[in-house]
Order: sequence, then C-alpha cells, then structure tokens
Amino acid sequence: MGKGFFQVPTAINEPVKSYAPGSPERAAVTAQYEAYFNGNVDVPMYIGSEEVKTGNTNTMTPPHDHKHVVGTYHLAEKKHVTQAIETALEARKKWAQLTWEQRAAIFLKAAELIAGPYRAKINAATMIAQSKTVHQAEIDAACELIDFLRFNVEFMSQIYEEQPDSAEGIWNRVEYRPLEGFVYAITPFNFTAIAANLPASAAMMGNTVVWKPSDSQIFSAKVIVDIFKEAGVPDGVINVVYGDPVMITDTVLDSPDFAGVHFTGSTYVFKELWKKIGNNIHTYKTYPKIVGETGGKDFIIAHPSANPKQVATGISRGAFEFQGQKCSAASRVYLPKSMADEVLNYVKEDIASFKMGSPADLGNFITAVIHEGSFDKLAKYIDQAKADADAEVFAGGNYDKSKGYFIEPTVIVAKDPKYTTMETELFGPVVTVYVYEDADWSETLKLVDETSEYALTGAVFSGDRYAIDEATKALENCAGNFYVNDKPTGAVVGQQPFGGARASGTNDKAGSAQNLLRWVSPRLIKETFVTPTDYRYPFLG
Repeated sequence: MGKGFFQVPTAINEPVKSYAPGSPERAAVTAQYEAYFNGNVDVPMYIGSEEVKTGNTNTMTPPHDHKHVVGTYHLAEKKHVTQAIETALEARKKWAQLTWEQRAAIFLKAAELIAGPYRAKINAATMIAQSKTVHQAEIDAACELIDFLRFNVEFMSQIYEEQPDSAEGIWNRVEYRPLEGFVYAITPFNFTAIAANLPASAAMMGNTVVWKPSDSQIFSAKVIVDIFKEAGVPDGVINVVYGDPVMITDTVLDSPDFAGVHFTGSTYVFKELWKKIGNNIHTYKTYPKIVGETGGKDFIIAHPSANPKQVATGISRGAFEFQGQKCSAASRVYLPKSMADEVLNYVKEDIASFKMGSPADLGNFITAVIHEGSFDKLAKYIDQAKADADAEVFAGGNYDKSKGYFIEPTVIVAKDPKYTTMETELFGPVVTVYVYEDADWSETLKLVDETSEYALTGAVFSGDRYAIDEATKALENCAGNFYVNDKPTGAVVGQQPFGGARASGTNDKAGSAQNLLRWVSPRLIKETFVTPTDYRYPFLG
C-alpha cells in the first residue's frame, strides 16, 4: 500500500433469504433452475485467457435425475496441467506485486455479484449439481461464500496491520509475502462455498492457483468461474482443470514450484497427498504448506438432564440435512436409557414427515445422495444392519436408484458401541444410536473420545452445567468444533471458525485469519537509521 492505510468495509454475515411462497427469490431461483435443467452447457477448462476444450468429455447429470444430462465438461491431458502450472507462475509476476487493496476490491466485488445478480444462478446450479434443497443451497452457495469473501478481506487487512515493535533508532516491519511458487486447490462436491474459497483464499493473499474441482461439482464450479471473471480476477490467477485426479495431482506435485495444497476431501486421499509430498520433498524450492480438512464421524451425546425434543431436533437436522453429506453431520449418537425411547420416537416422527424428491419441489426436505458409488455404499451398510443381530434399523432403511440416488433417512440402533456404523464414516443420511445406562455418563464420555479416529465436530445436550463442563473437558481432543445444546453442523464464517484435528485435518480453521496465514511467507525488514562504524562494544573498554 503506497498512498494510505486503508480500512476495508466492515464484514457482516449475509442474511439468509426465506424462499417462502410468493417471495421474489423463490420465483427467481425456480426460473433459473428450469433454465439450467433444460439447457446443455459445455464447460471448458480455464487456463490463463484460454477456454480449453479437448473433445474428451464427461457428462453432468443431477443426482436426483441421473439419466438427464445438463451438460458436458472437458478432461485434461498432462500437457494441460503443465500449461496451467506455467500460466500460474507467469501470472504470479504481476499478481503478487498488485497492492493488496486492489486484490481486496476484486473479491469484495465478487461477494456483491453473488449477493445480487448471481444469487439465483449459483443457488440453482448447486441445487442441480449437488441435489441441495433451496435452503441448503442458499446457506452454502450464496451466504457462506459471500461471508468467506467479505470476512477474508477483513482478516487480510488485520494480518497486514499486525506489525512488530521497533526500538530506538530502528524500524521493524513485516511483509506478508505470497508463497514462492503456486498453490494447488482440490475441492469437494458438497459445498459450493468451499469449492470457491479454497482457491480464492490463497489468491486473495497474492498467490496464483491451479484448481481441480470435484467431478460432481463442475456444473456449479462453472458459475464460480463466471463470477470471478466478472469481478476482475486476472487471467492466470486461478486456473481450472478437470479429469483424472491421480494424473493431475502427480503432475502438480512433480513441479519444483509447488508451494502448497489447499484440500477438502477424504482422509485417505489427503494422507496419500501428504506421503507424495514427503517423497518429493527434495524436488521443491521451498517446504510446501499442507492444509486440509478431511473426514468426520461426528457425535451427539445427550445427558439425562437434556430436553428430549431438543435432542431429537438436533439429530433430525444434524444428521439428515443435505442427506448427511456434510463433514460435520451427526452420524453417531449416545442417548441415556431414561430418555432414549422418547428421543427415538420423536426422530421417527420427523422422518415420517420428511418429503423426499427433487430439489425443484421446494417442499422437499431430503433429496438424492451425490452419485451411484455413494448410494451403493450406503445401501450395503443399511442391508448389513438389517442382517446383524447386534443392530436394528429403527427408522427408514429403504432406498431406490431407479431415477435418482435416493436413500431414505435411516436410524440404526446398535447394541455394540463399536458397531461398524458407529465408527465408519458413511457420508449419507444414516445415523447410528447407542443407548447407555444413565449411571455410565462419565464412562460414555470416554467411549465417545476413543471410538473414532476423527475429531471434527461434536455436540452435548444437557440441562446440567456440571455435566456440560465435564463433557467439554473430557471431549477436548475429539472435536475441533464443539457445540453445547445445538446440532454439530452449520458453522458460520466469522463466528465459528471451522476445522478439526486427528484424522479430520490440519485444523487451520476456514473462516478465520488462521487459514489465511498459511498462504503467506512473512518477511521481516529491519532498518537501522544510524549505522555503527566501529565494531567495538563498550564492554571491551
């Protein structure tokens, strides 16, 4: 910054629109959904100023209507990935030198575009690509993404403002340089906001990016690219490639200029990435930054003092919104025997009231899971629970993939607290409940902590403050985001920085300044105003 100490607009969370019958936003998103659904878009890769079409394509189909094609996308060859890397490195020469307020203005404009003319587009695209209800699309693709962009600009300004003290006769200052090289962003299907934030947060700090979206999210990723282009992100700053993830990743990780990876996805894939980076460590010019948010086996534990209806609502929302396809979704529940039947019956009533089908019907609460692989995996676990003597399918348990990949919200009650679905991440609308003896509250807390390799989110429901305190301490290490008397989902940017440890990731807290700090390499500059001319110190006499 050369001409002023600039203050950015104060970030506030974007209000969630209601989409109530008769509302203008409902009419807008419905019309846009129909236009996208009945269209056929051809999505290129974006490398610098080029829109690259290879002719080797895959089709895009909505999970809730998997025989209906809404478009195609083009697959990369190795040469295209190499081109994307070279383009990112060339673009870095100007982008890294651009004053920070100019970068900030681009992403603030992107937020305003999403809040206004692109809101229906990005929500409708997310409803089609990822089978989100309009409410889930609104809180993700519109509001959370707007919040990421606005709050990250504010966090960026706070980071730059943080400076060291200076003693008499010297001036100490810190430059927050972008990383030397390029950043690789690998994004998941389930959140359009995450898909945009992973490349955008690194780019905001002056880095250039090679971005590989999930194959299942490319339809809505195209809208993200359109927004960034209209907002003024220069060519080459964010380069987008699709295709074989192993080939793309191997090509990226073979580059000496690889400077970091921003990842959200499976634990196994992230560990394999980490291993490849380690094996290639002598190749790189610098130690790469490795930032990842991975899996979860998130819990709810109820104390005997909890309100049964509140617990049931926490389960119904926490386990089944967006078909349980959230890293934070509740998938294992511990209920005291004294209230278990009451809670389970409330949940069963909720499930019976859920409407399931296409997100085009805004009255539906449940839609389809993302693809056939997910469907088949979930069906297998449901069938196993039906057959096993130490488990019972208490509610739901039906499934059908003839038109869309529909899994009925399912509650399994397990007699064994280490039953497979109490430990395994399923990533779908299946929750497993274990009923414990009321007197075993403290022992059950230990069970919660020891059962899963993950440590992303968790929740305790209790009306007893001593029990809440005990749970907060006992469960300190098994949830990076811990909720008291609330479901374990729905972190809001700027309010609940999100991330977990153990097998759930590096806990670099998306939606906070901690994450942005991973995308800079600080340089300390010390300037001495009157330089000594004699090496002798006073102690020498």
